[in-house]
Amino acid sequence: MAFKKILFIFIILISSCVDCLKVRPFHVDVEKRQRLTLSWDYDPDNVYFEVRAKVSPRAWLAVGFSDYGEYSNGDFCVFWTDSWGRRHFTDVYSDAMGAQLHVDQQQDCELTSVNQTASETVIQFSRKRSTCDERDYQLEEGTTHTLFVVGPGPLSGVEGQSLDGKNLYKNMVRLSLFPPHSGLEEPDVTQQRHVKTMEVLSEKVKVPARETTYWCVIRKLPDLEEKNHIIQYEAAIQEGNEDLVHHIEVFHCLAPAGVRLYKWEGDCDADGAPEQINHCKRVIGAWAMGSPPLTYPEEAGYPLGGKDFSPYIRIEMHYNNPAVTAGRVDSSGIRFYYTTQLRRYDAGCLELGLEYSPKMAIPPRMAKFELSGHCTAGCTSVGFPPRGIMVFASQLHTHLTGARVWTRHFRNGIELPELDRDNHYSTMYQEIRKLKRRVNILPGDELLTTCEFRTLDRKNATLGGYAISDEMCVNYIHYYPRTNLEVCKSSIDTDSLMTYFEAMHTTDLDETAPDKSVIDNYHSIRWTPITAAILRSLYQESPLSMQCNMSSGARFPGNWNNNPQVLITKPLPPKRDPCMLQGDDPEQ
Repeated sequence: MAFKKILFIFIILISSCVDCLKVRPFHVDVEKRQRLTLSWDYDPDNVYFEVRAKVSPRAWLAVGFSDYGEYSNGDFCVFWTDSWGRRHFTDVYSDAMGAQLHVDQQQDCELTSVNQTASETVIQFSRKRSTCDERDYQLEEGTTHTLFVVGPGPLSGVEGQSLDGKNLYKNMVRLSLFPPHSGLEEPDVTQQRHVKTMEVLSEKVKVPARETTYWCVIRKLPDLEEKNHIIQYEAAIQEGNEDLVHHIEVFHCLAPAGVRLYKWEGDCDADGAPEQINHCKRVIGAWAMGSPPLTYPEEAGYPLGGKDFSPYIRIEMHYNNPAVTAGRVDSSGIRFYYTTQLRRYDAGCLELGLEYSPKMAIPPRMAKFELSGHCTAGCTSVGFPPRGIMVFASQLHTHLTGARVWTRHFRNGIELPELDRDNHYSTMYQEIRKLKRRVNILPGDELLTTCEFRTLDRKNATLGGYAISDEMCVNYIHYYPRTNLEVCKSSIDTDSLMTYFEAMHTTDLDETAPDKSVIDNYHSIRWTPITAAILRSLYQESPLSMQCNMSSGARFPGNWNNNPQVLITKPLPPKRDPCMLQGDDPEQ
């Protein structure tokens, strides 16, 4: 009888702590020596966390979130011990200065378990994705800036606890909290016996002492007489140069069979760059800061080698050297995993968004300014096969002033579910995001990539361009089956832009002029809320110049000037906020 009673109590304890037994499959080392780690899992309503910290049992530990990694206006869950040895877990928020913590009136941090030794504390807790508390951070798809603070204890309380002490450990990690669970079931293809490895590196580049350098290398790949499929690739960054390499692209050179290209390296835009560089436009692999490895789905791989395959590639390195340091040398690149065991489809990469052109501009001192790049029905009609393409991954990309990025999908003017979105974008975390569903894009469909920029600290207009201080608005989508469409991007029609400059001279007496360059004209405008609003309206209403480019770099045949913008007849309805519905009558 006693045994049955004990067993019954044990079952009750276990069932009340099902979450304690959950394996949290997603993991990050917050501190390089694994003295602080975070693991997590999620379901439709909650996120389940486990934190392991090599700390004294009396230390206090905070895990929190903020829009872009600031310690101001943050939302934290704090584990702490008082002077009597009692454990507490408290939902707090930080003030606008990021100096102090304050106890939240609504407590939404749910402590599940604690395990402590003399040198380690392990806590498990959960948080709802949306708590309907204005003090709490909404956990959503995209980038999550996750904050960590560790301090000495015990504490008498957390109200008013300082975040400025010299004896505090503070760190911030950018995460994607909601990656597909399907990826956990994928085998490690890099360990399979039939898989080979190839590193494509820029060898001993003497990086120039300037802020931005695009360095190109043309070279020949090893002979691959048989067709292969690339099934995964990842960055191979030289140790110590993680801050220097902003992004890398490897292009296939589509030279005619039997044509020999010569090895060359140098500044991509140098006057002495060979004509052969123009053959190299088809993306094989693209990586940017913060991006993890890309593993292709089991039904697709990127084709490499075989009969009539041109063995030449171009490596393009974007070096970001804001301190203008001389003498730095780099041998970074991309590591490819490939196999002769071919998959059903050849995969490709398509570039969406705005053309790299100074025709795009963001006025200074803007808290929010949106620009959109169009991939129009005319371009997808000539570029896609009858059954369309299947998109499986997306990589959003801007430079320093980008704050939010998203790509919308339209068919006959009707909006379909979004392709990808990041409401807390960071140029330091440009993840190649595996989509949770394959997205079928048909001929005639349209895609609209929008970037929200913030230029509060800029004194003049920020223009489109290649420098890190310039801006971009791009989405690299990975898909199958591969097509000959490489670029589907837009810019404002030049005639419309010149009419705007003329109007600014006539109505605002700005020193714009027809004989000035686009850059000089933008920099001649006296930026005010009114002139910024006029520019915003211009971008929203003007016709487009389209880049509907083949892998050779040439445009598809057709008229790509003065094109209409993406047609929107039926946008998606606004998402219903569950917090606004809590008081509603369910029968209504």
